[in-house]
Amino acid sequence: MLTFRMSLPGLVICLLLTSCNRTHCQPRSVIPGCGQTGLYLADLEGKSVGLVANHTTVIGSGHLADSLVALGVNLVRIFSPEHGFRGDADAGAEIQSNIDVRTGLPVISLYGGKNRPSPGDLQGIDIMIYDIQDVGVRFYTYISTLHYVMESCAENHIPLLVFDRPDPLGHYIDGPLLEPEFRSFVGMHPIPVVYGLTPGELASMINGEGWLTGGARCDLKVIPCRYYDHNTRYQLPVSPSPNLNSMESVYLYPSVCFFEGTVMGLGRGTPFPFRVIGHPDYPDRNFSFVPRAGKSNVNPLFRDRECYGLDLRKMQADSLEKLQAIRLQWMLEAYRKMDLGKGFFTDYFDRLAGTAKLREQVVAGFTEQQIRQSWQDGLDEYAAKREQYLLYPDFSR
Repeated sequence: MLTFRMSLPGLVICLLLTSCNRTHCQPRSVIPGCGQTGLYLADLEGKSVGLVANHTTVIGSGHLADSLVALGVNLVRIFSPEHGFRGDADAGAEIQSNIDVRTGLPVISLYGGKNRPSPGDLQGIDIMIYDIQDVGVRFYTYISTLHYVMESCAENHIPLLVFDRPDPLGHYIDGPLLEPEFRSFVGMHPIPVVYGLTPGELASMINGEGWLTGGARCDLKVIPCRYYDHNTRYQLPVSPSPNLNSMESVYLYPSVCFFEGTVMGLGRGTPFPFRVIGHPDYPDRNFSFVPRAGKSNVNPLFRDRECYGLDLRKMQADSLEKLQAIRLQWMLEAYRKMDLGKGFFTDYFDRLAGTAKLREQVVAGFTEQQIRQSWQDGLDEYAAKREQYLLYPDFSR
């Protein structure tokens, strides 16, 4: 069952969500950047506008594309990331460019055949908007799309507006920093796995640190959220992708996604992806699940085979949201029980981790505490850098 709180009908510019600080929770209206119309409509007046968006690009109970058109904005082209504009494509599936049925606008895919808008794609566009809900984890590929959009805008001298959205994991930072030799579409920047920044803050960091090719700078303007800070436990109004279909899966994601680089499956093809971990040969037979093919999981790992392993479904969002650290015990336990040595890992693991050290530490028998301690210097260095780009009150202050 989905546990996302859906946007309330009738609202146009704000979502009634739940904000929590360290001591208590209380209802509060968090207004994402798209809802701050007074801060950006003047920038769009008389301009031909491109929009980088997907199904999470909501304003109240509707889609931002529809809202912009209703406001008289000349929206001419839509660009979509992994999972497509409507957000129902399988992870890693090649997305084709097409026409959006609802708006009649051309939708250009930025996943599969190409990762960035070409000069032809941007022809006739005066200004670009990026508005996609992220989850604040380095290997979640929407931020890679953001990077390439910034790069294309810089190269083609087109201003970019980032309509900011809260980070549901923005209340902590953790994990190893990505090393340059492991740079890929699932990790482009020297940041930890959980980096504690909103898309707007990260875009400012990408610009400020000179991470675009050749040190180029994008003409960037961030439209901030209102009533948000990094102590907020933000409940996502919409599932950010097909297999992150609950807040529990979002909270577990930075800890369990490492399994994507192992022989184990993560429950794709079940109603509870990223909340179960298993393999047909797992020796502990107390829990099992069977992945099935579906619309968003056409050929899941271990399709139609009974898998045995770990059941994390008893961990509820209320307790998971208090986590301020990646948990490694599940991976260490599975590594020991599978007893495959280095064969437990695939080549993908180091790209997810952003380093070879994590895999080497697991094989060498390091404890979770020893592994975590090895991250600390990098996290301290990153925390100091992060301070420069914060737009909101922070958990560290």
